[in-house]
Amino acid sequence: MENFTPYSAFFGGGLIGLSAALLMFFNGRIAGISGMIAGAFSSTDNDRHWRWYFLGGLIVAAALFNHFFQAAPATYSRGTLVLVVSGILVGYGTRLGNGCTSGHAVCGLARLSWRSAAATVTFMSVAILTVYVMRHLLGMSS
Repeated sequence: MENFTPYSAFFGGGLIGLSAALLMFFNGRIAGISGMIAGAFSSTDNDRHWRWYFLGGLIVAAALFNHFFQAAPATYSRGTLVLVVSGILVGYGTRLGNGCTSGHAVCGLARLSWRSAAATVTFMSVAILTVYVMRHLLGMSS
């Protein structure tokens, strides 16, 4: 567990919760990132500007964190093609499931939504099963 970083995880999680709470308080919106991205590109959505600001803030915050704290560079042992295909599949799955981890696990569970609880249990179970199969049955590591 050389990558165990409880302090950054604690503060990062707190910032995610704070940003979700502030978005709900000021805009009455849920901070579901997949829905936010879809709405940012939607031609029928009249409130695209706040979505772009929020998404831009995610990118700027990550860049500032990396600048000031010199985070370890991300490495991908499977190659760029696998990364791109995986991202497309995750994006498709979040739209198919009407939400993502930020919308269901962070915001939905905080609102005591049964639908979000079911979605969170489902995607966490599939993630755990996938890691088990990939690492223990197929012998693949990250």
